[in-house]
Amino acid sequence: MAASGNGRELWLMGFGERLERSALVREYLADAGYQTRFGTPAELPGGRALGVLLDLSPYSDDGWGILLSLKSNPETRNIPILPIYLSEEGKVGGVFPVAGFFTLPIDEQYFVDRLAVLGLIEDTEDYDLQALLISRKGEERVSKLLESIGFEVVNAYTGKEALALATTGRHYIIFCSLMLSDIASFELIERFRLFPQTRNIPFFVLVKDSMKEGERIAISREIEHLVRKKSMSKEEFLTYFRRRSREGEE
Repeated sequence: MAASGNGRELWLMGFGERLERSALVREYLADAGYQTRFGTPAELPGGRALGVLLDLSPYSDDGWGILLSLKSNPETRNIPILPIYLSEEGKVGGVFPVAGFFTLPIDEQYFVDRLAVLGLIEDTEDYDLQALLISRKGEERVSKLLESIGFEVVNAYTGKEALALATTGRHYIIFCSLMLSDIASFELIERFRLFPQTRNIPFFVLVKDSMKEGERIAISREIEHLVRKKSMSKEEFLTYFRRRSREGEE
C-alpha cells in the first residue's frame, strides 16, 4: 500500500462510532502521506480504494462481517486488506501481515487468477514447488486445485505439525484454515515470522464464507491474546505498509 498520489484513499473499517479510537491510526497514516476516510463495503465506489485497514479486535464494529463482505463481492475482493488489532483506547496492538484471504467454498477460477496476478504460479512449470496446506480435515478442492496448477501439496492438520514441516522443508506458499484444533491462523503466522526460513513465505488464510457470531468472537479473542502490552510505534506500524508496497500485495 503506497501513499496515495492519485486521489484514491485508504479506507478505515470496523473502527466503530468512537472517532477518538481511530485518532492514533489516522495520525500515523497522515504523517506518512496517506489520505484516509471511514466507510463500509457498500460505499466503496466500484471497488476502487487504495486499500482497507480493518480492525478485527473484540472491540471492532463487525470486523469479521466486513471482511467476509469484502471478500465475497467480486467488485471488492481484490482490494488489499491489512488486518490490525486496536485496543479499546485505540492503541495499535498488532498487525497481521497475511498475503490475502480466500473464502470457502473456493472459487476456483478466481483462486487461480489471483495467484497468477500475484506472480505466484509463473514458476510452477519450471521448478518443483511445494504448497503447504494447513487444515483440520484437509481441503480436498483446494489441494486438487493447487496440484492442477503445478504445486506439490504437503498437508498439515495442526499448527504444531505445520511448524515442524515448514521449518524443516522448503515450501513456496502456505494456505491455512482460519482456525485449527490447536491454534488460530493469526498466531501461527506470528510463529512463522520467528524463523528466517519461513517469515517471508506468502501466507494465505482460508475462511468460511459465513461465520456464526460465536465464531467471530472466539477468533477475535484469540487475536487479543497475541497483542503485546506495549503498543506499536508509528515506525513499526508503517513498516507493514512499506513492505506491502514493495511486494505489490494484492
